[in-house]
Formats: sequence, structure tokens, C-alpha cells
Amino acid sequence: MTDSLQSVGIPAGIATGNDYLTLLRACHEGCYALPAINVTSSSTANAVLEAAAHNKSDIIIQLSYSGARFYGGRGLKNDHKAAVYGALSLAQHIHMVAKEYGIAVILHTDHANRPLIPWLNDLIDFSATQYANTGRPLFSSHMLDLSTEPLEDNIKECAIILKRLTPLGVGLEIELGLTGGEEDGIGQEYNESTIDNAHLYTQPEDVLKAWQELSPLGTVSIAASFGNVHGVYKTKINLNPEILKASQELVQHFSHTGPKPLHLVFHGGSGSELEKIEQAISYGVFKMNIDTDTQFAYAQGVGHYIKDNQEAFEYQVSPVTGQPLKKLYDPRRWVRAGELSLIERLHQSFITLGSRGKTIAFR
Repeated sequence: MTDSLQSVGIPAGIATGNDYLTLLRACHEGCYALPAINVTSSSTANAVLEAAAHNKSDIIIQLSYSGARFYGGRGLKNDHKAAVYGALSLAQHIHMVAKEYGIAVILHTDHANRPLIPWLNDLIDFSATQYANTGRPLFSSHMLDLSTEPLEDNIKECAIILKRLTPLGVGLEIELGLTGGEEDGIGQEYNESTIDNAHLYTQPEDVLKAWQELSPLGTVSIAASFGNVHGVYKTKINLNPEILKASQELVQHFSHTGPKPLHLVFHGGSGSELEKIEQAISYGVFKMNIDTDTQFAYAQGVGHYIKDNQEAFEYQVSPVTGQPLKKLYDPRRWVRAGELSLIERLHQSFITLGSRGKTIAFR
């Protein structure tokens, strides 16, 4: 990272507008990436913030439609409203506490396909109102995933959304090529017999076309598929990061930019080989999605706690000692066990992605 960028820095908390761009530039110049963690609760969000603060790294927190719907509450019967209210509520929570952790946060919504565009538009409407009142939007960026549609349709719809986001200082992430597997209800479980593997590899020419049409409209990041698959599978996944390098070089040549002009995103990061991750970052990846591994880590923490305190989850009073067991089955105990396990898993992610100790935030 350059000395000038370190001296500028950005305020701790949610990064939007120019602060968001400064953070992207820091990743580019420092040749590192930020973990992007899907959260579904204040507990998982708090754990991610705690891990980032401990590692002195900036972080990307993101929520999917399904995660937002869960946060909104299963008791709400209208799925759309629950997902809107859930996203807004969780975002407000992160806004309230993030700056106290002393790191910068990119607040992002994950995969939204065509049926979920109304959800995105409602969130953008809220950001527009907040921007008018405070000068700041609610989110740093959103994702529109139309990778299953023809390229022209994908770009056309992305342009419509990007034009809404740019005046608010919000970026847009798009997907080109298919990321295999299923992510919170988007896509399908990876199966070599049902997925055309050729579709898992984006053509650099498609990246060039999307960049040329969308980059003049605002800040765009691209999830270009290079064999990525959501989730962890027994079958070995063949990643080819050279696609990212070829895309960068093609855009640089035809758009007459500096080196690595694209802001690239690595989807399906859980279980990936270290060598492939390092290659991808060297080719301009600033964001790596990690969901499956972190879900598993949280579940392991809770599971181990329950196993170690089995009696407390069967009886309120110990049949052996006659002592009350409330302190052991208190949700704050086993939820915290999940948080600590998630935090431990994320320590390695900051090291692997090279972001540890590189926060550019100040309080």
C-alpha cells in the first residue's frame, strides 16, 4: 500500500461513496483481498466485526435475500416484506456498532436474481431517502446476479440498477458466467452430471463488453467465474484463475487503462486451494466470499458446547447434583460458543487473503 493512501485513511464504520472507492484502491495497491462473510443474525454480524477488529483488517459483511428474510422473522408471513425489513434492520444494527470496532466495513447484499429485483429496489429506495436526509446511503454495494440470462439482458438490467445507485455513492457487483452450486436459494446443488462445466468459465470478451458498457455509469465489480462452485464437495473443483488475468489484460488493452482495471470478486471461496486463492488475488480479486466454511464453524462451536454440557440441554435441574443448570443452557453461553468458533475460523482467512493488519480506518 502506498504511504499516501495510508495517510489518507477512511473513517471507521460503513464505507460508502469515496470511502468505498478508497478501500477498493487500497486492496488493489496492497495486493490483498477482504473476506466477504454472509450473516443471518446480530450474533454472526457481531462475531465477524470482532474477528476483523482483532485482526486489524477491514471486512465485507453481506446478507442474502434468504438471510434477510430469516432476520426479519419467520413469524412474518409476507416473504418480501420480511426480507426488506430484515435487511434494513440488520443493516441499521451494523451501522450502529461497526465504527466502535475501529475498522472499515463494506455492507453488501449478495446474490439477487431477476425475481429479487423488487427486493433490491426497495432497499435502494430506503437508501435514497436516507441519503437525502443524511448524505449517506444504507449500503456500500449491492449484487445483481443475472448470470443465467443472455449477456445483453444481464448488462441491460445491471445498467438500470447502476444508474440508480451511482448518485447515492453505492457500487454494483455483477456476475458473468455461472458459479456452480447453490447459495441461499440461488442456483442448484453442484453435480457434475447436471451442470455444463463450460458455463463455469467466463469468457474474457464478455467481461470486456460488460466493463465497457457499465463502468462509465458507476462503480462496478465483477464476479467472473473461473470454475467456482458454492459450497464444499467431495468432487475436486478445477479453478482456472488465468481467466481473471486474461480479462484484466483484455480490458486494459482495449480500454487504454492502467494495469488491472477490474474490481474482481471470488465467489465460492470455501474449500479453495491456497495457491489458487493467491493467484486470484494477484490478478485483481479484492473480495472473496466465504459462507459455507463460516456456517460450519459457527455450527461446530454450538455443537461442541451442547455435547460438552449435554445434561443442561435435557434437564433444568441436574438429576445427579440437584443443582440448577440455567447458567449452562443460557443462550448467551452456547451462542457465544458459536461466535468464538466463527472468529477462530476467520483468523486464518485474514492471513490467507493478506488483509491482516492492513485496515485503513481511523476512529
